Amino acid sequence: MVIGNYKTQLFDKNVNDYLPSSPGVGMHVEVKDPDGKLLLSKVYSSEGRFTFTSHTPGEHVICLYSNSTKWSMFAGGKLRVHLDIQVGEHANDYQTIAEKDKLTELQLRVRQLLDQVEQITKEQNYQRYREERFRQTSESTNQRVLWWSIAQTLILTLTGFWQMRHLKGFFEAKKLV
Repeated sequence: MVIGNYKTQLFDKNVNDYLPSSPGVGMHVEVKDPDGKLLLSKVYSSEGRFTFTSHTPGEHVICLYSNSTKWSMFAGGKLRVHLDIQVGEHANDYQTIAEKDKLTELQLRVRQLLDQVEQITKEQNYQRYREERFRQTSESTNQRVLWWSIAQTLILTLTGFWQMRHLKGFFEAKKLV
């Protein structure tokens, strides 16, 4: 689970500083998983929170862009975006969970520990996935290097054989042999 909090600020030339943005400014948030599949595409206000859950390990792409063209580079406006992303167990607010589920302190701590164990398991699975991908890449590169060296050896051998025949014919034609 991923939680993102953002806040936008507009540059005011009169004050020469960034001020909180007006209500008309909004942000379009798009999230894509490593396979390029769209997980989230939604328009939010100038300050907000988005959440998404992905079951695919790897790098996710999060795009934030304004719903207005007033702040574009050509218009001379500046827009500052503050972004805070919380991933995994850090995304959970355990005090809210405890109040909602009426958990004791011990039950809350057990839930935190279970979430930590789950997060560690996910991280281990992701590392295994990365290691498998790295191994496949290494084996593929190793095989290409092997075939390249075989091709080079074959080309050198054929070139040497051709040179020997050519020189033998040359020397026979000149009657040096």
